[in-house]
Amino acid sequence: MQHIKRWITAFVLAPIILWILIKGSTLLFAVLISVVGILSIREYLRIIFKNDEDYLSNTIKIISYTVSMALSISACLGSLEILFLILAMNLMALSIFVLSRFAGNHNIFDIISKQVLGIVYIPVSLSLLIFIKELDGGTLWIIWLLIVIFANDTGAFYSGTFLGKNALAPNISPNKTIEGSLGGMTASMVAGFIFCQVFFSDLSLSFLTIPASFMLSIAGQIGDLFESAMKRASSIKDSGRILPGHGGMLDRIDGLLLAIPVLYVYLVFVL
Repeated sequence: MQHIKRWITAFVLAPIILWILIKGSTLLFAVLISVVGILSIREYLRIIFKNDEDYLSNTIKIISYTVSMALSISACLGSLEILFLILAMNLMALSIFVLSRFAGNHNIFDIISKQVLGIVYIPVSLSLLIFIKELDGGTLWIIWLLIVIFANDTGAFYSGTFLGKNALAPNISPNKTIEGSLGGMTASMVAGFIFCQVFFSDLSLSFLTIPASFMLSIAGQIGDLFESAMKRASSIKDSGRILPGHGGMLDRIDGLLLAIPVLYVYLVFVL
């Protein structure tokens, strides 16, 4: 039943996301990214602070949500300079927070270090999708990325289910196997090659995407394990319940978060 819910959720969300990507403006896409970023950073804070409302200040939440929205806006404006300025302002706000709370809590730096990690991990990475959309053929590259990551997840799941014997990271995610990991990589490279040819009709470009798909698959699996490690450290099963069959927003995009910067670098500096 859980598996069926996952597929139903995917079939419902996919057309909406594709419509926004293909027909929507960059502003509408930035709004989508902003919403996803805020929901994800909310779940991240809940996980990393073990849902301890006394330990997690509302000030940290407000700063985090504001910065998430601002980063999407800066990306919509196409300005890396503003993006870096917002990150600097985040550090300034956190510095003021430290000075106001240090007398009563000498562990305050542990709190702000976790917030900085969350900002870089989630909204900064998601904002790069907006920059990718503005590149030549950017919309198709984002769709291609989603297909490659989906192929990685699906290939890993079914390969692990039917062929998995050797645990990949037993202390983090006991159900993940080496066979599943290899299956995910293979599915990613095959899907990446096929859909690059479909989208761009360029055989040489399709061959160039094979190593990109391989790296995206590895990044996606590392991202998945990274979030699993956070949840295991906090004894939390799912990051949330917003997506039936998937759990939280962060559960759905964990593999995507580390893959986005890889694709951006590949498109800008390799292709």
